[in-house]
Order: sequence, then structure tokens, then C-alpha cells
Amino acid sequence: MSIGLSKAAIWLPEGYEDAAYISTQSGVPEDVLNQKMGIVRKCRAQPQDHPSVMAVRAAQSLLEEMDPLSIDLVIWTGSEYKDYPVWTAAIYVQEQLGLRNAWAFDLAVRCSSNVVGLKVARSMMLSDKTLKRVLLVGGHRTGDLVNYKDPKTRFLYNLSDGASAMLLERSEVNPILESAVITDGSFSEDVIIPAGGTRNRVRDGSFEESDTYLCVPDMEGMRARLADRSIENFVKVIRSAAKNSMKRPIDYLALLHLKRSAHDAILGALSLSTNQSSYMDHYGHFGAPDQVLSLGLAETRGLLTPGHHVVMASAGIGYAWSAISIRWDRPVFSNYNWEVNPQ
Repeated sequence: MSIGLSKAAIWLPEGYEDAAYISTQSGVPEDVLNQKMGIVRKCRAQPQDHPSVMAVRAAQSLLEEMDPLSIDLVIWTGSEYKDYPVWTAAIYVQEQLGLRNAWAFDLAVRCSSNVVGLKVARSMMLSDKTLKRVLLVGGHRTGDLVNYKDPKTRFLYNLSDGASAMLLERSEVNPILESAVITDGSFSEDVIIPAGGTRNRVRDGSFEESDTYLCVPDMEGMRARLADRSIENFVKVIRSAAKNSMKRPIDYLALLHLKRSAHDAILGALSLSTNQSSYMDHYGHFGAPDQVLSLGLAETRGLLTPGHHVVMASAGIGYAWSAISIRWDRPVFSNYNWEVNPQ
């Protein structure tokens, strides 16, 4: 028996920041934000839209007309920047959704959390026959962590807010196939929030406000090392997952949002056309939900047909490159009210 993706959902806040606003805050020209960085606008949450709240909203739309007691496991694949610093969000989500027959835990691999989450959930379901339905859910408010006054973090200006949910079941429909992951610890301290951990405790008060945002201590060193490895590792994990999954080539690549040149370089290296992916310049980079949103956009834009080979791919700061294949047999989304840039 295969493990299939039966349902998926996205929840996006109504608020947003556009290129004009970001340009005013950062000093980066609006045309550079639009054309080079791929930011026309990005989703931003209201103060009350905490990561767990957004995650619950995404999951609620997915679980409509389903028995909540039929869910066996909840895996949080959202941000580690969540409602409280030391807190298991999955258990809170479980309670809010009334999933009282489930157990829950948090999984964190930065922006690769959904891809790795699918790999982990599939493996768990194949080895544990009591797991019949597994919910992967997570919210992100990493837009809060962007300091527009820090030019070293310009590559993070696309960080945005939202949530995703995916339901896995024992099924031959939309089977989750093979995956590949590469991690490289030489980047592990390249992007950090200096304040708030055991090295620089909040209660010590020995930090500046800028230390509460994402920072890059060695921008030049990171850029030099990443230039040699990023696209190469992206392509490597995508090809590996695809080759081990289906004989047919990739039909659609659900990729995270990154600068336009990098997006195009990955497509070019894989001999994919622009209509075999979605460039999310009206949404921003949510983190782990990017691939779920991309898959939803592919559905609503008519880019998928039954039997297509779909690869979801991402990279998480740290660094972790990841990819996983799915055979797309039928639609998994039921609500497309988040489409803001129809093609």
C-alpha cells in the first residue's frame, strides 16, 4: 500500500507589503525588488494572526466534513518562530482541532520542513500500521524577522506569512514517492537571530533591537560558499528524487520562492519551461508552505493532468536542500480564494 496526499490547504492573511513599501523602508529601488528579487508584493499577517492560529485555519478548511477522531498523528512543519519560544505547537493545533485520538510533535528543518515532513510521515506510516491518517500543518510569521535597514539581509526581504496543511492517507492515489536531502553544516551559523537563545539571553539585556531580527554575521563568506553549492545541490536533490521515483521526466516543479535568476537557473539546469513551475512574486517566501502554495497554483492554473510527475523542492537555512516526488492523480485543493495573480 502506498501513502498518498489526499488533501492540501493554504491559508493566507489579507495584509501585504508591496515593493513600493519595501523600497521606502530599505532604500532598494522598486524595479530591483520587482525584477531581480521577485517581490511585487508579499503576504503579511495581522498582530493576532499567530503561527498556530494560521495553521489551525489552514487545517480547518482541509478537515471539513471529516471525523476529527480519524486523525492519528499531527506533525508541525511550521516555523520555529512561533507563539512562544519553547513550545510544542503541534499539540496546541491538535487540541484546537479536536484531534483527540492523535498524538503530535514538532519537526523543524527551516524552509525544508514540509518536504522533510512528507518524507518522515511516509516512512512512519509505512513502518507503523496504526497510522492511517497523518496531518502535516504549520504557520509562518517570519516576515516579522526581516530588518529592512540591514543591507546584509536583502536576500531575506521576501520572507512572508501564511500557513499550509497536508493530509496523508493510505492510498494509491497521489502517492508520495522517493526523496533526497543534503545538509551542509558549514552554513549552520550564517543566518541567526543573535538574541533570545542561551548564548545571548533576553533577560540579560545585553543586546540591541537589531539583534532580534535575522542577521548574517559573515555575508561575504556565506555568499562565496553558497555560490558554489546552492544551485548544484538544488539540482542534485531534485534529480535524485525524480530519478528514483518515476520513469517519466518531471512535469511540474513546486519550488520555493527565491530571486528570479536562481529560479530560472534551476529550471534551466533541469530543462524545464516556465510553465512547469510557478513564480510566486505576488506572495513572497513563506518558508515551508511555498511548495504547497505552488502546487495549488498549478492546480488552479491548469498546469497538471493525471499521471504527472511532480517534484516539491526547497532549501532551508542551515543549510538543507530537499526534494520529494509525487505522482499527481487528482486535485487535492478545494479552496482557491488565495489566488491573487491569475495567469
